[in-house]
Amino acid sequence: MNQLQDEQHKNETWFTELSEMWPGEGLSLQVDKVIHEEQSQYQHIVVFDTVSKGRVMCLDGVIQVTKSDEFAYQEMIAHLPLFSLKNPKKVLIIGGGDGGVIRECLKHDTVEEVHICEIDERVIEVSKEYLPWMSSHFNHEKVHIHIYDGAKFLQENKNTFDCIITDSSDPIGPAETLFSKGFYEMAHEALTDNGVLCCQAESIWLHLESIVEWFGTLKKIFANVEYAYTMIPTYPSGMIGFFMASKKEGHQCKAIARDSSSLQDQLRYYNDEIHKASFVLPQFAAQKLADA
Repeated sequence: MNQLQDEQHKNETWFTELSEMWPGEGLSLQVDKVIHEEQSQYQHIVVFDTVSKGRVMCLDGVIQVTKSDEFAYQEMIAHLPLFSLKNPKKVLIIGGGDGGVIRECLKHDTVEEVHICEIDERVIEVSKEYLPWMSSHFNHEKVHIHIYDGAKFLQENKNTFDCIITDSSDPIGPAETLFSKGFYEMAHEALTDNGVLCCQAESIWLHLESIVEWFGTLKKIFANVEYAYTMIPTYPSGMIGFFMASKKEGHQCKAIARDSSSLQDQLRYYNDEIHKASFVLPQFAAQKLADA
């Protein structure tokens, strides 16, 4: 937390999100109250209330969720892959210890099992206590919690899941292996023949060269790879992307396979038009990915 010393903001406490992933810039939020702070076995965890964005959880100094806009990310990372599939039954979430993606997956009547593989149990426990609007589904009968390394879990569960969602933090620390060729290969093997992988894929404004590299790697493994994005004000550059990788030849995640109208009263961001539009990229990014 940073204490501002100028006269106008004297005695105010501010949090500034600084990282090597976005050098030279950082979002700042005025802190109302620090709710919880600890160092787990894997990372620093802090939860605090802000003046403008509600409750926030950070891991290693990086914003994971804010109450004001988390739905834009959680809905898109879940519903983009799930609505591209006609009958998804078994879903695996790697990461996602805040519970938001679980909440969204359970909105699909076709889904029979949601497995979450989170390496840091403390993220789940902290979320249960301090982020109740996101974490209230951990005890749902369809949910299976695995406190385990995601890569190892994939190795042990081949040809099992219709959809794998990698809800990871940035490729630093515990999440670094989730952006590797080996991980993508293991995910491919863990999917059923018609399965889809959806991965958090950073920002085209900040990480385009890395995105192109990862995109090219995925294209060597999966039959079809696409890039989509969502707008979210409290993530770096105000947006974040998703790799959408299909195991089946000819399957396109940009195509909607099921009607979403029955869920619209439960959604705040996702709809059919947003689904289709999220795959339309500005020319500078589209051209780079086309050449990958």
